[in-house]
Parts: sequence; C-alpha cells; structure tokens
Amino acid sequence: MRLPKTIALGLFAFGCARGPNISTDQLPLKRVVVYRNGVGYFERSGHVDADQVKFKMRQRMVGDFLATLAIVEHGGSSVRSASFPLEIEKDEPDAPDMDPRFQSMLKPWPAPKEEKRDPDRLREVTLDLDGKEHDLAIGYVAETPVWRPSYRLVVQENGDADLQAWGIVQNLSGEDWRAVKLVLVAGAPLAFQSTLGEPVVPQRPIVTDTGEVIAAVPEGVTSLSTRSESQIDRVGPEEEKAAEAPTEDSEDGDADMPSAGEGRAVRYKGGGSKADAKKRPKRLAASTASRGGYAGPMAPPAAEPAPADDKPLSNRERVRRALEEARRQGLSGPRNVSALAAIAVEAGATRYVIPNPVTVPDESATMVLLLSKRVPGEAVFLFSPDGGLPGSSTHPFRVARFKNATKGLLERGPIAVFEKGSFLGQGLVEPLPANATATVPFALERSLAVQTDRKFDQQGARLYRIEAGEIMIERDSVQRTIYTIKNGGDQPAKLLVKHPRSAATRLYRPPAGTEDNTALGNALVPITIKPYGKSELTVDERRAAQQGTSWLSNLADEAVKAYLADPRGDKGIQQKLRDVWVLRDTWRKAVDERTKLVNEQEELEKATRETRLSLQAIEKNNQAADLRAKLTKRLGDFTARLNQITKKLIETKMTIDEQEVRFRYAVRDIKLKTAPPPKD
Repeated sequence: MRLPKTIALGLFAFGCARGPNISTDQLPLKRVVVYRNGVGYFERSGHVDADQVKFKMRQRMVGDFLATLAIVEHGGSSVRSASFPLEIEKDEPDAPDMDPRFQSMLKPWPAPKEEKRDPDRLREVTLDLDGKEHDLAIGYVAETPVWRPSYRLVVQENGDADLQAWGIVQNLSGEDWRAVKLVLVAGAPLAFQSTLGEPVVPQRPIVTDTGEVIAAVPEGVTSLSTRSESQIDRVGPEEEKAAEAPTEDSEDGDADMPSAGEGRAVRYKGGGSKADAKKRPKRLAASTASRGGYAGPMAPPAAEPAPADDKPLSNRERVRRALEEARRQGLSGPRNVSALAAIAVEAGATRYVIPNPVTVPDESATMVLLLSKRVPGEAVFLFSPDGGLPGSSTHPFRVARFKNATKGLLERGPIAVFEKGSFLGQGLVEPLPANATATVPFALERSLAVQTDRKFDQQGARLYRIEAGEIMIERDSVQRTIYTIKNGGDQPAKLLVKHPRSAATRLYRPPAGTEDNTALGNALVPITIKPYGKSELTVDERRAAQQGTSWLSNLADEAVKAYLADPRGDKGIQQKLRDVWVLRDTWRKAVDERTKLVNEQEELEKATRETRLSLQAIEKNNQAADLRAKLTKRLGDFTARLNQITKKLIETKMTIDEQEVRFRYAVRDIKLKTAPPPKD
C-alpha cells in the first residue's frame, strides 16, 4: 500500500507545481474568447484596492501577454506602468590576448556552464497603479487549444433538414474557467508569438579605424647613375672597390631591402652582429603586401569561414573577424537587410456568444450548443470519382446537401447524417460561408452505375475582328462529355454529377439547376433517373479560338450574317456590312460561275481527247463509217462548246476582277475591333 500512496502523492505534488499559465489573485477571470488559430482572449475584471496588480505567468507567456495587454478602467486612477524581470544571457568570457603562434598550442578557454532556460518557469509581471481604488478590466491573449465544431443533420421529407452545430472547447490553461462568458470565433485572425519579454540588442555594422598605415609599400624607381668623362677620371681604384663590395648580410639570403625612393642598400638600425640580424623579423615583401598578404612566420591566420550553424558569435569574435576583414580587403561595413512583411487582417469574423455562463474545469473539455436551425436540405446522390476510393469511378456517393441559412460561417468539421430515425453516415463539412450550399458524401451507392464518354469537334463561326481589309472569325472547340446512368433501384434517383471543368472553357446551354463552380474547377450538373431506368447527361464545354479566313469562304458568310442578325452589334458597322455584302455576293457568284465553267472545260477536254483517240482507232475501218460520222459530229460539238466556255471565262474573269476591286475598296472603311461575346 505504500507504493500507490507514494505515486499518488507525487502526482498530486506535480499537479500542484504546474499551476496556471497566467494567474492573479486580485482579478477573477470573467470572459474567454477562443479562436481557431491556437490563441484565446482572456479578460479579468474586478475592484482593486491596492497600489499594484501582480500577475504570475510562464516565461513563454510573457511576450504574448505584453504584446496584447489591454487595460480598460471603469473608475479610479490610471495604470502607470507594467514591470517584469528580464532573462539575460551571459556571453562567454573573452580569451586573453596572446601571440597567434602560441594560442593554437594552448587548450581552449573554458566556457562557463550556461544556465538552462526553462520556458515554463514562473515569472512575475506587476502593474503599478497611481491610486488606491480601481475598477479594472484587463484583457490579454494567450495560447490555448483551438475550439472544434461538430454537426448533426436530420433530413426531413419536405426538402428541409434540422441542422445542429456544437463547439468543443478544451481548457489547458492551468486554472478552472468558472462561470465565464464564453465566445467562440470562426475564422483565424492573424496571431503570432511575441518575444517582448526578452531583451534584444540588434547587431550593428562594425566600422574600425586602423589609422593611416599604408597597407602596401610603393615600389621605388631606380635610375642608373650617369657621369661625365671628367667625373669618371676622378674616381680612384679604392673607391671602385668600395662601391663593388657586398654588404655583410648579402651572403645568407637575408639581404637588406632597398628603401622607398632610394637606390642603395639600407642596413637595420641599431647595429649588432650577423647572428642578431637573423633574429630580427623580416620585412614585408612589397609584392606580397600589395596583395594584402603577409610574409614570414609572423603572418596572422586567414579569416575563418562563417560557421556552418547559426550559433551567435561573441562580441570579441565579431570584432576580431571585422578587423581581419579590414586588413584583408580594407574597411567595409557589413550590410544587413531586413524585409518587413506587410500584414492585412480581414474583419467580419463570425462570433458565437454562449448566452449562459459556462464552467470548464482545468484539463477538461466541454461541448456547447452553438445553433439549432431548420435549413433547406436533402439526401441525394453525387457522382464524383475519387482515386483513393475504389468503385467511385462507376458508382456515385450518397450525400447530404444543405444550405447554410445562418448568418455566420460554419467551420470545417465532422457531420453526422440522420433520416427517418436512422443513422445514414458521417462526412466532413468544409468551411461554409453564409447562404452557401454544402454537399457532403457519407456512403457509396452501388445501385446506380455511371459510364463516361467524351467527343471532340469544332462548331460555329462568329465575327471577331475586321481591320485593314482582313477578317478574323472565332470558332468553338467543343468537348462533349456524355454520362450514361443506370438506376437499378425501385425509387427515382436525383443525381448530381461533379463534372471536372476544362481550363478556359464555358458551359454551353447547361441543364437547368447546374452550379458552375469555376473557382473550384468543377460543375454540379443535376439529372433524375427513373426506377430501373437509363438516362444520358451531356455536358457541353466550348473554348473559343480565333483564325483568319477568306471573305469568300462559307465561314466568313456565316459569321457576318450572324453579326447582322445580332441585336448587340454596332448599327453603323452592320449597315456598312450589308452594303459591302451585296458586292461580295456578286463577286462570289462570279467566282462560282468561273469554277463551274472551269470544271466543265476540264470534262470537255477529257471527252475530246477520248473521242480523237476513238477516231484514230477506226480511221481505216470501212465498216465503221456510221460510227466515224457520229464521233466526228460529237467532236465538233465538243469543240464548239469549248470555244463558248473560253469566251465565257474571259468575261467572267473581268467581272471577278471588277467586283473584287469594288469590294476591297469598300471594306477598307470598316473597322471592327471587338465583337459581342458568344451567346450560350
């Protein structure tokens, strides 16, 4: 019996140690507003007879509390300030300065043991008052579980349904909500975590001043000495030997460098032996210094690359790297660019205010009734193929369909459907604005079978544009989807076909009651199937495409005549088109006549060739004299008709040329930039 008691006492002690996330003994909790984005608004109010109001809260709550704190005073003096302690993160102690050559030989400088930050540690925020009596209402935002909706739909026989909406609220605040005014808000206003309770010192660019040190030694210009003949004669042998003698350090490869502006060797100042000269540091090579590097063993290490992780650097390390960068590339401050986000919050959120006080104990959940209303609703069928559900490609779903007749938004949540005292199934309601209609599948109906077929075609011709004497027409690329539905049940079935809409198309003469949801990429098309019957549903989608055409084509004639009969057309352009279309008809008749004559000419020429060949075949046959006479007469008739056709073709050609010139001259005055859209 001791072990269970120990466990129970430990759990009790743990629960007591947990405590509320935010609490105060001076102001009781009166109002709670729960949102769908993980935050809640808490309002405490009451009469305060003290100089201060003290809050205790978790460290992680301090930022949100300060960012959203709202104080409403109903009487007395005002609140002067809000005080709270800071958590200061101590930097690592700087390592002592030492020669870089020896620093790598030492062990790393020991870092202090960092105190582990506890986000659940209790902090105290104090509101200082400037008087003795106050009637205060203090509101703030704190994290809380989202509230979740749950729906019930009871379908009636007269096309109505009873809709109930329930809200499930969970309390994990660490304190009981006793008789509070509870408000549930549909929608998710923008909310973010704030760190106002933590000190922030932004990093600034480091600009250093290294003085006027020349980073590179300029190269000197050496001019060879020239002397006149009289000067050469004055130089003795001893002077020539002294000039040619090497310096003391030239033999060991560590000779003195020429100074800037001088063309002679310079020795280290201070004298000393040759061994002492070797111990001295070497000078910088001018060629190396000009590139920003260093020569010799005393060269400092190159700048270290940025660490792979985002661990913040100590101030000393930042300064060291900035100085190193200044030595390598010259003085240049880093550029830190911050992008500020523009945030917009939409108003008009739906609020569910619970009329009676509600009590929600800590670490418990409560379900409250939000609404109960009679709405238009029915149980029908929906054909909506779903790759994740076998059988839905040929069988429709049973669905509950109802209209949101309330004034607010219904959030996303599960729904249970009932009809005639029986449970039909469950579904999921997507966010439903006011006056919108939801269609929620809850079962698969196998007594209905659907077969799908598609056909493609091009139809129609509409006038699109007339400009610079040219015509463009518009035709429809037609896609027809044919749904064949069979009903194997003994009751008529009302079916909604969820037809996937093709991009950039329009529905052409859809059935009555069709809901074209272009934003969602689908259309709900209704059809009723008789018991044991079969029906076909055709969904016609059309996409307009423009093309140029000839004035004499049948498509141009169809397009222009449709525009002339359209009451939406421009009256002036319609009159001009009527006038030029008379010329066009004359021109077209002449072209048709020429085509007819040319075809007849080709047939006669063919018959003439065949007749000549027949005459050649019986030319020496005396017994075929009568046949030869018939063929000769036919050949003469063909020749006479060919002569008439040739003369007629010349006349027709002249008529065609004249009418074409007249038409094109008249049509250049017509400019149609936009034609009326197609009528469905």
